Amino acid sequence: MPRVKGGFTSRRRHKKVLKRAKGYYSLASRGYAQAVEMNDRALVFAFRDRKVRKRQFRTLWNQRINAAARLNGTTYSRFIHALKKAGIGLDRKVLADLAATDGSAFSSLVKQVGL
Repeated sequence: MPRVKGGFTSRRRHKKVLKRAKGYYSLASRGYAQAVEMNDRALVFAFRDRKVRKRQFRTLWNQRINAAARLNGTTYSRFIHALKKAGIGLDRKVLADLAATDGSAFSSLVKQVGL
């Protein structure tokens, strides 16, 4: 009985990797070994950057809240502290949205916490 060579399985695996590598530059999109490396690298970046995106958004929200707070005569840290003391449980995402889209509502919130 002849031995079984892995042609079908290998080709299927190679095609799967090369399909994921579409759009990569040069041999990274055509060569199997390079495509494997670039796929692994891309997956590492994707995993890391899912965490980084959350950090970047929180930073952006803080900047927007700070800008709106300063327009209302206070600072970010004083405003957040006053919110906590007043027991208002709005998160930074909502506060940043208020600051960007509805300045009057944000101003009334600043007045409500006594700043």
